[in-house]
Amino acid sequence: MIEGAWLISLFGVCWALAQDPVSTPLPKPQINGGKPLMETLLARRSVRSFRSEPLSPQLLSHLLWAAYGVNRPNTGHRTVPSAMNRQEIDLYVATAEGVFLYEGPTHSLRRVHGEDIRALTGRQSFVREAPVNLILVADYARMTNVPEEKKPIWSSISAGAIVQNVYLFCASEGLATVVRGLFDEAALARALQLKPDQKIVVAQTVGWPAQGQQTRTGS
Repeated sequence: MIEGAWLISLFGVCWALAQDPVSTPLPKPQINGGKPLMETLLARRSVRSFRSEPLSPQLLSHLLWAAYGVNRPNTGHRTVPSAMNRQEIDLYVATAEGVFLYEGPTHSLRRVHGEDIRALTGRQSFVREAPVNLILVADYARMTNVPEEKKPIWSSISAGAIVQNVYLFCASEGLATVVRGLFDEAALARALQLKPDQKIVVAQTVGWPAQGQQTRTGS
């Protein structure tokens, strides 16, 4: 009965995301629990074999909040730092149901379109099957008063903080993840409908580790 209810909830959220052109609130994140920090650091690793099983709406909510959520609502500051608090990173979520933009202040997903572009997020075959591919995009237009030559460096530091948050969350929850830098940037930018000032920094795959493949790890 619990499994059936979970599936109904998941399909309901996916249907809403596919139909709503504006945004759909995510379940409220739980901000307590998880493994102790030192155990999580010990378990942190890259995994390149995934099951296609989707993440539940609640687990996706936790993941995105840990990655880039607002942890101080009174100021709007997030779980990661950004130079001069420009919050220049946009966090896109590519799933079988389409592409969505994570909106931290409202903890919601805004639908970009309903196409499955997971195959464009990397050159490895597993990106097509893994349930979630995150794409981190820097919006240079938000980086006011930042020297042009510093924008790629500073935005990469912000993106790196998000990547590590995802790694630590996955290590705590038993999920698999790997960060990736090889993809057809022009094709992926078109698929995400990016503006000229938006630059893709990196992508990261998240899902359940493939059964029997948990030892296939990397960096």
